[in-house]
Order: sequence, then C-alpha cells, then structure tokens
Amino acid sequence: APTFPESVADGTVATWHKQPGDAVKRDELIVDIETDKVVMEVLAEADGVLTEIVKNEGDTVLSGELLGKLEAGATAAAAPAQAAAAPAQAAAPTTAASAAGEEPILAPAARKMAEENGINPNSIAGTGKDGRVTKEDVVAAIEAKKSAPGAAAK
Repeated sequence: APTFPESVADGTVATWHKQPGDAVKRDELIVDIETDKVVMEVLAEADGVLTEIVKNEGDTVLSGELLGKLEAGATAAAAPAQAAAAPAQAAAPTTAASAAGEEPILAPAARKMAEENGINPNSIAGTGKDGRVTKEDVVAAIEAKKSAPGAAAK
C-alpha cells in the first residue's frame, strides 16, 4: 500500500509491471501510481511471488490502500499451493509477519552469509522489521556456533 505525501489525496494505478504468479525480487518495481503531482513507483518489500492484484490499471487508490498481494519467500511454482499472502507494501505489521512454520524472511546479504557459514536460516531468530533476519542476526548466530559447538549439535 503506497503512502502518499500529505498534499496528495489519491492516485490512479498507471501500470502493473508484474502479473499474478510472477516472481519478484525485493526492491523490484511492481506497479506505478500516478498522482496529480508525481508518478510513484511501488517496490516489492521482499523476494516472493505476486499472488493477487487488488487494484487494476485505471483504478483510483487512496494512501495506504492495498494494491495487490505479495507472498514473501515463495517461488513461482509454489505460489498456487500456498494460501497465506503479505500485502505488496505492508499496510499492517500483523499481515506481513510470518505464520508459524514458515521460512523466515532473510535479507539477501544475510541469506548469503548464512549459506557460506553452514547456518540453517530457520534456526536464526530475526530481530528486523516483522521478524526479518538481518545480517547482524546471522553474525550473532555464527558467533554462537563458534563459541558453543556442542550446543549447536543438540
């Protein structure tokens, strides 16, 4: 959901750059919103799959209104099988939070770092926004693994 500047009451969905079922990368352009002052680019908040378009091209949208749904962490092939979806731009933190059993959301740098150090991303508690695993969380997990090799095996 885009947040408009205070002086802008509403906008119009100009162009969808992605369609339902398309894989998206974090910070990738999903949709353009045209206001009377500016064209706003709405970017993906996480890697995942666009599962639904709520507002079509030409529809009027208000600040904070849901445009579409993005399932964070999904891959294009897995999208139809999974029902949970996070909004394209988190309108409320509760909707973007991971449900129990879902894979945590890792920043790309954090995922790479975890893989290079043999750390299971699911074992890391995220301290970032909406429980995201940050690079710092991975560093802490690496340090914990080094200092307690016996504990990690249990």
